[in-house]
Amino acid sequence: MRAKMSTLPAYLDVSRLQEIIQFSLREDVETGDITSLATIPVHTTATAVLIAKEDGVVAGLFVAQVVMNEVDQALSITWTQKDGDFVHSGATIGTIQGNARSILLAERLALNFLQRMSGIATLTHKMVQALNGSPTKLLDTRKTAPGLRMLDKWAVLLGGGHNHRVGLFDMILIKENHIAAAGGIEKALTRAISAKNADFALKFGDKDKNRAGVTPLKIEIEVTSIDELQRVLQHGAADRVMLDNFVKLDSQGQVDTSKLERALTLVAGSIETEASGNVTLDTLGAIGKTGVDYISSGALTHSVRAMDFSLLITIDA
Repeated sequence: MRAKMSTLPAYLDVSRLQEIIQFSLREDVETGDITSLATIPVHTTATAVLIAKEDGVVAGLFVAQVVMNEVDQALSITWTQKDGDFVHSGATIGTIQGNARSILLAERLALNFLQRMSGIATLTHKMVQALNGSPTKLLDTRKTAPGLRMLDKWAVLLGGGHNHRVGLFDMILIKENHIAAAGGIEKALTRAISAKNADFALKFGDKDKNRAGVTPLKIEIEVTSIDELQRVLQHGAADRVMLDNFVKLDSQGQVDTSKLERALTLVAGSIETEASGNVTLDTLGAIGKTGVDYISSGALTHSVRAMDFSLLITIDA
């Protein structure tokens, strides 16, 4: 059974997903699943039941189904949950029926994708909940597993978060090393706005801002002090400022947002603001209360703990 179309993010289509899966299958299978070939008769059929072993947000069912389809289009797959659903431990997620060798060949790769994506979605869900209804948006970063960025970022969306830039190509983000290499904040911003308005506009589709589907490139710059922030505001080229490590923990372990609050007062809504650094489940609520527009967290994807599932197989009579 072919996978039904899911709502994929704009940066991921089915052909791109298939490329990721085909590469992963080659890595895992090589010349064949010799254990199944050696021990299971060729026409044996089975039914596998996928069960959640802990509470969490399910993400990656569509990916798992595409894995199964790549291995054997004759497999029959029925999901009782959908991507983005919150499930409890013991919940049945779905069943796979068909050739036993095919199920076992696809099992590990399908579960690897599902467990990682669900782990990311679950942590994202927890962090969004920690914002306690604040309008502040939680963003991911580029700190993703090589080759899996599109899936990692999709999982963030399924958990209720938002995506920062997808890669180096869709936003001008000037960080401390760019500033050092450019010769300072002002030089970096001046060159960025000049490039955005000229060659970059043609290359990245920003020339005609009225054209349907075109998203103008944004310029964001990282600052680590109030002085740097004032220089950015005085220059005027930035669309967003990343306020790095403007949140601290005091000697009693309490969240100190005073520096961030001062920064937001200076900005006064003139550009978008993003807080980064010292972002945890324990600090998110306090950061969100400041009114900052965005909070970015690399931990959503770089330190993910996989969600636990089991796939139990029984041979058909």
